[in-house]
Amino acid sequence: MSLSARTQLLLFLISLLSIVGRSRFIEEDDDSDGLYSLLNMDQKRQSADFIFRRPLRCLDMLATDGYFTFVASQPQLACAAFVIAEPDEVISLELQDVSIDCTAGDFIKIFDGWVLKGEKFPSRQDHPLPLHQRYTDYCSSEGAGATSRSSQNVAMVFFRVHGPGSGFTLAVKKLHNPFPCNIMSQSPEGSFTMVIPHQRRNCSFSIIYPVEIRLTALSLGQAKSNDIGLQRQVWSDCSGSGDYVELLGGDGVDTSQMFPVADLCFSLSGLAQMKIGCDNSVVRLVSAATTSTACPFSTDCWSSTSSPGAERTVCLTSAL
Repeated sequence: MSLSARTQLLLFLISLLSIVGRSRFIEEDDDSDGLYSLLNMDQKRQSADFIFRRPLRCLDMLATDGYFTFVASQPQLACAAFVIAEPDEVISLELQDVSIDCTAGDFIKIFDGWVLKGEKFPSRQDHPLPLHQRYTDYCSSEGAGATSRSSQNVAMVFFRVHGPGSGFTLAVKKLHNPFPCNIMSQSPEGSFTMVIPHQRRNCSFSIIYPVEIRLTALSLGQAKSNDIGLQRQVWSDCSGSGDYVELLGGDGVDTSQMFPVADLCFSLSGLAQMKIGCDNSVVRLVSAATTSTACPFSTDCWSSTSSPGAERTVCLTSAL
């Protein structure tokens, strides 16, 4: 991930947390370069054998393999670490050297996904597990809660530590995922193909930027011919067609709460373009498991000069 993209993502997370009053829990280490030292972590790798280590902050974003150690200097009551990998990776998390007092109200919880402003990514409709199974609670698991593996390229750790000197080490390792599903993009620019191989499931690709989306060579099962429109077509039109693609926009991360921009219920050999001027833009693929479904697309930053022929929409979520 580029430095500018990581900077934007970090500032986005800080702004969201500040809305709910959690930015006051950010800790700064006087011996560090501050929060922006997180942005250069990839440059610190010297060889394939290099093991990256650094302190874990009360509010943190982790985008690399390594060991991250949190030690409380004062009571920290609402901390969170956001972990993100590449689109074709999942995340293995392991808690080590844990020294907290669960009986005094301390806790460490790992979540399979992200939680922002009370919204969860992936949504209940898109994640393969029920919500209660997506939480791993160290204090209630008695050892079994020491490890967790995400279902997609993002995961999150919530923790509360009261006693000075108490803490833990979080080991992060990214693993290859042959069939990525439910992806949080680290950049507004790039190309990707979502593939669902004969499975009844939903997959979303979320970009936390206003972007222009281009779809080409869309392959859908039980397809029928319909034209793409600015407004959402009748839901039964697409839901009855087997597989389909939704383009969504909104200010949160829960796809079930986002504004529907367009539905595509048909296979596509040409080019479809759409500009989504929202804080979060999503390509969502719904498969009925009848065939192997593929959705190739590319995204670019939305600017007034990019692809003047593309259809446009504005984000209406905040006005509803």
